Amino acid sequence: MLRGCEGSVVYEEPFLLIRKTLCYKSVCNSCAIPAGDNLNLCRDSPRFFTREVGCVNIAYLSSSKSNQTSTRTLGCRRFRTTQTSGSIKRSTQLLLSFLASPGAHIVKGLKIFLQKSKLNMLQLSLTNGASSAISRDSAAVSKLNESGKLLETALQNKYDYDLVVIGGGSGGLAASKEAAKYGAKTAVLDYVKPTPQGTTWGLGGTCVNVGCIPKKLMHQAALLGYGFADASHFGWEVENKQIRHDWGTLVGAIQGHIRSLNWGYRVVLRDQGIDYLNVLGEIVDPHTIQLTKKNGDVSTITTNTIILAMGERPRYPGIPGDKEYAITSDDLFSLPYNPGKTLVVGASYVSLECAGFLTSFGNDTTVMVRSIFLRGFDQQMANMVGAYMMEHGTKFVRSCVPTAIRELEPADKENGRPGRYLVTGKFNNGDKYEEEFNTVVLAIGRDPCVDKAVMDKLGVKLDKSNRVVCSPNDQTSVGNIYAIGDINSGKPQLTPVAIQAGRYLARRLYSGSTELTDYVNVATTVFTPLEYGAIGMSEEDAIAKYGKENIDVYHSHFNPLEWALPHRDDNVCYAKLVCNKADNERVVGLHVVGPNAGEITQGYAVALKMGATKADFDRTIGIHPTCSETFTTLHVTKSSGVTAKVTGC
Repeated sequence: MLRGCEGSVVYEEPFLLIRKTLCYKSVCNSCAIPAGDNLNLCRDSPRFFTREVGCVNIAYLSSSKSNQTSTRTLGCRRFRTTQTSGSIKRSTQLLLSFLASPGAHIVKGLKIFLQKSKLNMLQLSLTNGASSAISRDSAAVSKLNESGKLLETALQNKYDYDLVVIGGGSGGLAASKEAAKYGAKTAVLDYVKPTPQGTTWGLGGTCVNVGCIPKKLMHQAALLGYGFADASHFGWEVENKQIRHDWGTLVGAIQGHIRSLNWGYRVVLRDQGIDYLNVLGEIVDPHTIQLTKKNGDVSTITTNTIILAMGERPRYPGIPGDKEYAITSDDLFSLPYNPGKTLVVGASYVSLECAGFLTSFGNDTTVMVRSIFLRGFDQQMANMVGAYMMEHGTKFVRSCVPTAIRELEPADKENGRPGRYLVTGKFNNGDKYEEEFNTVVLAIGRDPCVDKAVMDKLGVKLDKSNRVVCSPNDQTSVGNIYAIGDINSGKPQLTPVAIQAGRYLARRLYSGSTELTDYVNVATTVFTPLEYGAIGMSEEDAIAKYGKENIDVYHSHFNPLEWALPHRDDNVCYAKLVCNKADNERVVGLHVVGPNAGEITQGYAVALKMGATKADFDRTIGIHPTCSETFTTLHVTKSSGVTAKVTGC
């Protein structure tokens, strides 16, 4: 039991700290009464039940029978509680749980600061019988506990790991590295199920292997092609004005770069003491994970905390021939032959980005659109993106869905030749569509890599899309299981979001941080031929939330100076600010279509995070001549009816 210095019972519970050859005892600095085999809390205030409980020095004994204590002690610090005796008991229970729980570690050479009011360096939780973790960042702890002593031992841990992250993508790697920085014993499980076409990849997740990185490199290749066409207008002599793109050269270079990133991640995990397990992980219970190797061998590991970071995979429409004859973005970036005449199904950002660079490479490219472009984005901007693509060679089949894919001739991968496939579809009015293509790319959306049956068994709540429902601190309905990234319900499905969420979650778990990931006003860019960057709300969403009468939209076309000599399209690029008049014209949405849209929106993201108003933009002096300066000179509103077109620079 736990006793006060004067013998009064504060909280009764079997004392759990004696383990094998370890015994923890305490001596109160003020009264010097040894506590025997109990943890003793001293009363350093007459108002014991309404103010504070002093956390006594805890001395390490080499064995439970030893009478000599080491001089290595943990410095006395206050453990604050609220103003009821019940809360005192609760706090005492938390303190005991911290010291006794399997998840608690005290590492050699580090100091610990116990203060429940701030939780600066101590994370306490009562999950599945109480678990906890402490900071392992010696520099940070030292600042908070300069006078503390060192406790050079560790409590025994019945779990194999403090933390297991399921998923080796951007979010999972960020969380694991941050946790390891604070001393958590961490493992990353990463298993890539081959696509129906047999494509697989290395450590790093979707972004590195089959998403952001190869997509942006192919987009850059497309921009170089456009630039080459402009070169003669800038004085470069181009003989015959003929260029040809070699698909194999680009794919080979991209895959080489990706392999270097895969290797780099493995080196970082090794150097930080993180176990990388290339196995399929299935959660058996909140603390046990079954591991299945590629050869079928099965084993289990245990862990105090689990982070789900499995990401998403492309969706298939469930029509005849989809998995047999179509590919997805998971296959496209490593395709061993030029895709030739290509049908891209869907109007998502993945679809339009892929169709954009394929068109620029000279491929005959068609996009099949069921309804609207870029669902979830500002529709005025989305339609501008689609219109630009149509004007520059991409074909569109609107209001149509595929119904079957039939093979006419298989692809010859060894000799670098695509196949031939007959695609049939159905228009919304019932008419039939039919056309032959060399490659069919499905980009109709993505589904979370979540096993509903397993989550239901665990008690992890899912939404209707099988994404994990979490609290603001990314905690699932099972207390020691967390979720980050694309599988987290209602959160932006973007790589930087997953990275930020992973880092912040690890800090909350192991450094005592309380800072939450801010999922509002996240900047994003669609890397289509005419890039589209966005921050905050679409015009439609702003009107729906605040009312049309409270929204002003400041807008303008602009002509990039880079486009002047080649005489590219005038009044194609466009910028707009969506402002809430009822809140001092606070900018709630920023949108731009034009070159380098990603670079433009990244900078303005800080302004929107800080609550910038239209007047703040007006007071900002732009850089001339740039596209970004347009946002500092907007003065025409949509409601005024004045044209947004411009002339000159």
